[in-house]
Amino acid sequence: MTTTLQARTGRELQRYENHFRLVAGCIPYRLKQNVENPTGDSLSKLEVLMITSPNRHDLIFPKGGWDNDETVDQAARREALEEAGVQGTIHDTLLGVWEFKSKSKQNLKGQEGACRGYIFALEVTEELELWPEQSSHDRKWLNVWEAWKLCRYDWMREALNSISVLLTGKPVRLLTVPEISENTSMFCLVKSSGTKCVDSAINALC
Repeated sequence: MTTTLQARTGRELQRYENHFRLVAGCIPYRLKQNVENPTGDSLSKLEVLMITSPNRHDLIFPKGGWDNDETVDQAARREALEEAGVQGTIHDTLLGVWEFKSKSKQNLKGQEGACRGYIFALEVTEELELWPEQSSHDRKWLNVWEAWKLCRYDWMREALNSISVLLTGKPVRLLTVPEISENTSMFCLVKSSGTKCVDSAINALC
């Protein structure tokens, strides 16, 4: 008998720290073996998985609340399973920690709606045909340059650059990035394995 997977709901177990809602997520990835690559550049073999979000046209990486009955890497793997329908191995090196305000709270003063997100690299070993949030999230494999152009937020590009450096030793930076005009909330990269700390303003979701 097949067991039906279900996504967690509610925030009864949600972790908080110094007024920050703690969030965990990952960049699911794979290294393609059969890629035309005359230069031997490992970056051209790297593909990442992005997902759609409800009522929006952009793509994001899976992430969500970190609950108090799981470790941060367990939370990241759970979010990948629930939102993207993939399972795999979490890399030991954290890609980065970001602090930002949730979209629904961006106009409020103080720390209400503040989130702290921990983002990992997840090597995908299994793609499920059915997953808990399939009706809300489609998924798509992209090379790193395609993904870079589709990243809506600065933290996503920083994380993508970090995973590229971590796995291939090379950054994935483009000269131009599509401009997106929206109201912004504060974003801060606290620490990252592959990039320097920066401050920027983005409209972030948590």
